Amino acid sequence: MPGGARAKTARRLTGARCLVLGAGGFIGTNLCGKLIAEGAEVRAFGRSRQFPEPLTGVEWIRGSLGGYQDFAGLVGDRDFVFDLIGSGLPDSSNRNPAADVTRSILSTIELLEACREKPVRRIVFASSGGTVYGISRLTPIPESAPTEPISAYGIGKLAVEKYLGLYRHLYGLDYTALRIANPYGPFQTAHRQQGVIAAFVQQALDGRTLEIWGDGTVVRDFIHIDDVTEAMVEVLAYAGPHHVFNVGSGIGRSVNAIVADIQAVLGRGALRRSYRSARPADVPVNVLDIGLIRSETGWAPATEWLDGLRGTVDWLAAASAA
Repeated sequence: MPGGARAKTARRLTGARCLVLGAGGFIGTNLCGKLIAEGAEVRAFGRSRQFPEPLTGVEWIRGSLGGYQDFAGLVGDRDFVFDLIGSGLPDSSNRNPAADVTRSILSTIELLEACREKPVRRIVFASSGGTVYGISRLTPIPESAPTEPISAYGIGKLAVEKYLGLYRHLYGLDYTALRIANPYGPFQTAHRQQGVIAAFVQQALDGRTLEIWGDGTVVRDFIHIDDVTEAMVEVLAYAGPHHVFNVGSGIGRSVNAIVADIQAVLGRGALRRSYRSARPADVPVNVLDIGLIRSETGWAPATEWLDGLRGTVDWLAAASAA
């Protein structure tokens, strides 16, 4: 059920005060809309609002986490903090690992200091299920699998998880780290170079050749953004012993299969493809085991793959025509 079609009997976050960091991005834009719909009071922080309409009703603060001076004022009286701040891309992060340290770790520590002094009830951190495990011998990959990232991006995400654990141990600051697979859906655009589905669909809509890294046999786990934001809301009420959850579909799809499905949805005939050299930061197979979050919270992905893909194609086509 794409497009926020889940039916809920009551708004679960009425009166809850939330802070969303990275609110202008793909996940942040969708999450802010979700939180507002659930009755929350939302403070949104980010560098820019590419799509202002979904952020209607939020308190917007413009800024970048790196070098920000007023973390105490930013956190303020918030009950929940959602840290969605990105730190570049897996492949590009390896070309400048030091930048990842500055953006994702040092600023996060300053944020955690502000959160534990307020205190915040819970931090929800958007980690990366696609990069923290590295080249895993397990498929699907459980949370207990070894974490051996092959990108500075993945190392940065894992380091933030460890600091969250440290602050819980030292100060009782509660947190949940969600290791998210490859999200897709409305408000994901190709120009930010994040999201292979958005990139392929946009290239197809523009009549361009689809650029594929490697031979197209790389397998990934794709999860609709509605399912991601639902998981983020669901874990706020979780009181169990776990602090790290995979969030994915639990189903692997190769890049070539993704292209075939986009071709079928568009119905415009064969899409031209160009295969380029594989990237060092790309693992061959990454599919997440979502049994833990399903058993602990009751969350499960509800968006059928082709329904979600059709909705994404329709949204990108409308956005391109606007």
